[in-house]
Amino acid sequence: MTNPPPPGNWSDPTWSAQPSSPAPDPTVVAGQPVPPQPGPVDPYAPDPYAPVDPYAGAKHPATQPMPGYAPPGYTPPGYPPQYPGYGYPQPPKTNGMAIAAFVLALIGFTSCITAPIGAILGHVAQKQIRLSGEGGAGMAKAAIIVGWILTGLLVLVIAIYVAAIIYAIATSDNSSSY
Repeated sequence: MTNPPPPGNWSDPTWSAQPSSPAPDPTVVAGQPVPPQPGPVDPYAPDPYAPVDPYAGAKHPATQPMPGYAPPGYTPPGYPPQYPGYGYPQPPKTNGMAIAAFVLALIGFTSCITAPIGAILGHVAQKQIRLSGEGGAGMAKAAIIVGWILTGLLVLVIAIYVAAIIYAIATSDNSSSY
């Protein structure tokens, strides 16, 4: 069963009858072709007046900046440059000898040989930090403290061991008969 045609001049898309005349061509008005009109501007279309990068194809993708990433010191267009001293100051570079001294002093817990080396390197690192203004003064001081404490304990253990050997020799009976 089919639906009856809609009343009046209204066309119903659900009505299955064929139209009585073909639809007019929108590109022809009064027998004359209409010139194409500019459409809406695509906001995502590339700018035809932008300068062309002759090396665009030669760049490796790993050297391209990530989307949304701005390198340090880059100011986006339309924004004023930042004032010097604005934001957080950069922390100073940590002295490498202070790091090495701290690591050697901590390794001294298991191998007592590295503790005095860590303490001595801590003193050298403190002097370098005073002269250069680098960071790591806390690590150097910790290396000195831990290194000398472990060195003192090592000396104390060796002294007790030597005293025990001397006591064992002094109290032994040398006239053992076989």
